[in-house]
Amino acid sequence: MESRMSYIDFRATLSHAAPPQELSALLRALWLDQRGDFAGAHGIAQDIKTADAARVHAYLHRKEGDLPNARYWYARAGCEAASGELEKEWEALVRQLLVT
Repeated sequence: MESRMSYIDFRATLSHAAPPQELSALLRALWLDQRGDFAGAHGIAQDIKTADAARVHAYLHRKEGDLPNARYWYARAGCEAASGELEKEWEALVRQLLVT
């Protein structure tokens, strides 16, 4: 189901026990990541075969410090490897996925 919530609303859900049902799989992955569940986030991202999923997958590997793997997934996503603050990359991903 497509999400229509705002970024601020999405951030507010991070205090909930579970992600909102209406979130897409990739937004759920980013929700889990922000809550410290790398394995859950990674499990979602690696099972989806889209450029957006590759981009989330790349972010997750960059965050864990596996830069060679992250570069591979950035390339699969068709974009340059990110190098800025992780929090800003996470926010950009969430904002993009909330409108797609």
